[in-house]
Amino acid sequence: MASKAFSLFSFTVSFLLLPLLSRATSPLPSFEFLVDLQGYQKGDKVRNVSDLRRYFRHFGYLKPIHSNNTTQLANDDYFDDEVEAAIKTYQLNYDLNVTGVLDAKTVSKMMVPRCGVADIINGTTWMRAGKKTNRPGQGSFHTVSHYSFFPSTTAKWPASKYHLTYGFLPGTTAIATSPVARAFSTWAANTHFTFSRAWDHTIADLRISFHRRDHGDGNPFDGAGGVLGHSFAPTDGRFHFDADERWTDGANPGEFDIESMALHEIGHLLGLGHSSVEGAIMYPSLSAGVTKLRLHEDDIEGIRALYNTTRPEKQCSCMSYTAVVLTTANQRVDLVGRHCKNATAYS
Repeated sequence: MASKAFSLFSFTVSFLLLPLLSRATSPLPSFEFLVDLQGYQKGDKVRNVSDLRRYFRHFGYLKPIHSNNTTQLANDDYFDDEVEAAIKTYQLNYDLNVTGVLDAKTVSKMMVPRCGVADIINGTTWMRAGKKTNRPGQGSFHTVSHYSFFPSTTAKWPASKYHLTYGFLPGTTAIATSPVARAFSTWAANTHFTFSRAWDHTIADLRISFHRRDHGDGNPFDGAGGVLGHSFAPTDGRFHFDADERWTDGANPGEFDIESMALHEIGHLLGLGHSSVEGAIMYPSLSAGVTKLRLHEDDIEGIRALYNTTRPEKQCSCMSYTAVVLTTANQRVDLVGRHCKNATAYS
């Protein structure tokens, strides 16, 4: 019954095995370098191809290299088969014309600020609605099943942890707390999860914080623009905003909406990877001055498939809520969740 219902939808299911971030040791260069590479293709030797390789390594399209691999480092400025294959995989994931050439549309897409989580995990991409896979450095594609899981899916919360607490680390900007709470409420309204704020961040399941450049997790931020934030797969719980960005609550020109970014990163915290559906919350890119505040069908079907929950057969009237309660130890706790009248329970 559930599989029949799922067949009505086209969605990307990306699941995360290990921490989603690439094993970076230095920040990415500003994405502006891509402008100078427009029009180049295999066989060209261009100085900035080394930065292009770093970009693709960071997001999983090329395998990481060791710093002592002098042969590979010496060839970094050659636009070779490996780089062409990475571009083709990227173009496939982002629904671009697959040419292997850095045309204007490809460069434009690559320059949009985005989440720092890799698109390809362990050499496999589940973007483009889970229909294609490709190994970095190889040129061939093959078809996989429509609903895709990693071979050993452990990156999800156990059934005993469907109520999760979240906390803000010291130094979090005051403007962030309300939009992040709304983002949790949106996920609660569409899933079997509920969330509450723990005022002591050290005991929270999910921990939100703002950082600049190198902040100790092996994935340094790159300053304004480029990577906006990143988070880790269950059950790690870390969610980092890049503090060098211009953050805001709403759609303001030249600034990035906190709630939109929080919705995306919470999806990672729950176990979802990136989606090729541009309207989905789990699409990797977010432009300045834009808000994305509603979960797409792709996001909802993905989380339900991951946790084997189904859509209630009977639609109900649901209201999201935030409540403040005191525990027996006189600690303040914020509850974020939903109340549904005549609701059919998730199975």
